[in-house]
Amino acid sequence: MKLKTRLMGQSFSFKSVKEVLAKANEIKSGDILAGIAAENAAERIAAKYVLSQLTLEDLRNNPVVPLEEDEVSRIIDGDINESVYRSIKNWSVAELRQYILDSDTGNNELHRLSRGLTSEMVAAVAKLMSNLDLVLGASKIKNVAHCNTTIGAPGRLAARLQPNHPTDGVDGILASVREGLSYGVGDAVIGLNPVDDTLPAVIRSLETLYQFVQDWQIPTQICVLAHITTQLRAIQKGAPVELLFQSIAGTEAGNKAFGIESRILDEAYAAGLKEGRAAGPNIMYFETGQGSELSAEAHHDADQVTLEARCYGLARHYKPFLVNTVVGFIGPEYLYDTRQVTRAGLEDHFMGKLTGVPMGVDACYTNHMKADQNDIENLAVLLSAAGCTYFMGIPMGDDVMLNYQCTSYHDIPTLREVFNLRPLPEFEAWADSMGILKNGRLTPQAGDATIFTK
Repeated sequence: MKLKTRLMGQSFSFKSVKEVLAKANEIKSGDILAGIAAENAAERIAAKYVLSQLTLEDLRNNPVVPLEEDEVSRIIDGDINESVYRSIKNWSVAELRQYILDSDTGNNELHRLSRGLTSEMVAAVAKLMSNLDLVLGASKIKNVAHCNTTIGAPGRLAARLQPNHPTDGVDGILASVREGLSYGVGDAVIGLNPVDDTLPAVIRSLETLYQFVQDWQIPTQICVLAHITTQLRAIQKGAPVELLFQSIAGTEAGNKAFGIESRILDEAYAAGLKEGRAAGPNIMYFETGQGSELSAEAHHDADQVTLEARCYGLARHYKPFLVNTVVGFIGPEYLYDTRQVTRAGLEDHFMGKLTGVPMGVDACYTNHMKADQNDIENLAVLLSAAGCTYFMGIPMGDDVMLNYQCTSYHDIPTLREVFNLRPLPEFEAWADSMGILKNGRLTPQAGDATIFTK
């Protein structure tokens, strides 16, 4: 394994695979903050060259956190299909990149390939790709899953209806739900971020959403994005839990900062399959985002792209229905500006899809970041071209509870029209019956939320 090269008359030597991965990363303010980024463009190019020559076996043998120290590393390694791995372990990262981008490599081939990849391999190949490479590679992959409806099929673009309210007021939540549905949004999930994470409040919100969906016979799934232990207790109380949510990190220490470990995820997953209300079999919903491990001082001197890839490796273990990166939410300390957020969104989406999960993106930003709504719309267009599975839908793209900006109810039908995409099939048939859609496009009645008050 060679960890040095000579470039433009200068020698570059790296101490470890972890250092090569970090310094081969595109500029990220989080890596600079952690003190692990390349010092200049020359060192970054040298690291990319060294990385391109490493084999997939080198990467498996050198996870950024050793197996004996980290349960995320053990889960990712234990889920590898050994037969697939043996067939590719001698490939260089450059050869992996070429295989993914080759015109003859399609969805079936990439699905088989993903079963033999560790997260470090997935991150490594992303670091050798341009933004357009990331779009092309991701566009080839369709990861299909089923909860109450089926997500990830070709030609479909779904959306989470996010009816957040600053006091969890039932009337305010339902007003947002009605408006979002009237624009054909909500086929991925109707998912509420609660202000109040107590068990009674979470059960009340679950029952509110569940009853509304039942009354209007809407083919979707509901979720209240409380801590997974609260959702588990809600299941035990008989509450109508369908999708089980949790934010996850790419290291064991990062997950402990979220108040979770694999034992808790295992227990919730088993309970959801046995006692949850969803048809399944895919009943888990995970959110991620570059930089969370660094913010928790749980990054082990690894770069944020590699750690993000490890989130998807962990998510894969639980056969999720939804995974998304909340790409611009964590702030400029980790992704400084539009350029970095755009790159991270494309990286995350590609890595999730290559890992084999139904991957969406919360294309978003916070007000202290150097970005605006046009930047996020640009990212949404790029991601739609890349075959993004789903986006968020929020009133006017402005979340009044979380205080951040992302894609609006209006953006989703626009992206569907631009790219000739449609909602999930079961939801589309329902929206057609309600007069909201016709042939996958909004009707003149769209946007009239009073149809749900009659």
